[in-house]
Amino acid sequence: MFRHPIAISPGDIDHMGHVNNSVYLRWVQDAVVDYWRSVAPSEAVAKHLWVALKHEITYRRPTFLDDVVVAEVIAERVQGARAMFSTIVKRGEEVLAEIHSSWCCLDADTQRPARLSRDVVERFVQPRA
Repeated sequence: MFRHPIAISPGDIDHMGHVNNSVYLRWVQDAVVDYWRSVAPSEAVAKHLWVALKHEITYRRPTFLDDVVVAEVIAERVQGARAMFSTIVKRGEEVLAEIHSSWCCLDADTQRPARLSRDVVERFVQPRA
């Protein structure tokens, strides 16, 4: 599992005094891309881009300005040019949100869907226990 620290800024807070729901999308984007950059070889990172296709977010608890928050990212599987991720946003052990998302890998030059090589997929996808 990859842990991505999240910084909460005053602009993330809505009129209700907690993080606006739309901010979670930015957090997931940042966490998944950071995960990719941390596990993929530099040549694969240079040759590929990721675009989100779908996010399904379940909000469990509100998040506040002074909270210490982390996103835990797991790449569940790769199917063709698509990858499926689970991201859990946590404050300590408390789950704030669960996000299931689908992403498409693109060739950086052509911006067309691209499959990852088997060795990159093996580094990228977490083995199931």
